Amino acid sequence: MNYINKINMFEDFFEHRSFLINKYSNGNITKREFLKYNYDYFISVNARPFLKIDSYEKGLFNYQYYNGMAKYYKMLAKEVKNTKKHSRYYNYYLNLGNKYYDGKDESALAILKLQDFEDVQSYFIKCDSDYLKDSLYEIVLENKTEAIFHSKAEWLLKILKEKKVFDSDVKTSLIEEYINEKY
Repeated sequence: MNYINKINMFEDFFEHRSFLINKYSNGNITKREFLKYNYDYFISVNARPFLKIDSYEKGLFNYQYYNGMAKYYKMLAKEVKNTKKHSRYYNYYLNLGNKYYDGKDESALAILKLQDFEDVQSYFIKCDSDYLKDSLYEIVLENKTEAIFHSKAEWLLKILKEKKVFDSDVKTSLIEEYINEKY
C-alpha cells in the first residue's frame, strides 16, 4: 500500500466513523445497527489491523477494528445462545469476541503510550448492566476528537493507576446512552 492510499484509507475510515457516530447520536440508527454497519465497513474494505502502531490514526483504526469485531461476535454469540446451534457456535463466537477484545485493549494501550499518558482521563463509569458495574471504565483523550475508549481489562486498569491517570470516582460516561443501550 503506498502513502497516498494510506492517507485516503484513514480519511475514509475517520469519515465513515464520524458518519456512524452522528447517525447514532441523532437517533437514526440503533446500537445494533451501528455495530453491524461498523462490521460491514471493515469487511467491505478488507481491513486488517496494523502490526505496528506508530501513529494515533493506526492505533484508533486498530481499536475500532478490534472493538467492532469483538462486539459483532459477542452479538452473534447472544443470538445463538438459546438455539439449536448453541453448542456448536456459542463458545466459538464468544471466544472469538474475547480474542478481539484483547486486541482492542492492546490498541488502547498503544495509543496511550503514543500520548505518553498526557491529556488522559480515566474512571469507572455508571452502568445499567450489573455485569458491567464496577468493571467498565472509560478512557478519554482530551486532545483528540471522539477519542473515548472503554475497557474491563484489569491489567490495563493497573497501568492507568500506575501512570496516575485514573480517577477513583465513578462518573457518567460521555457516551452514556450508547454504553447502556442493549444490543
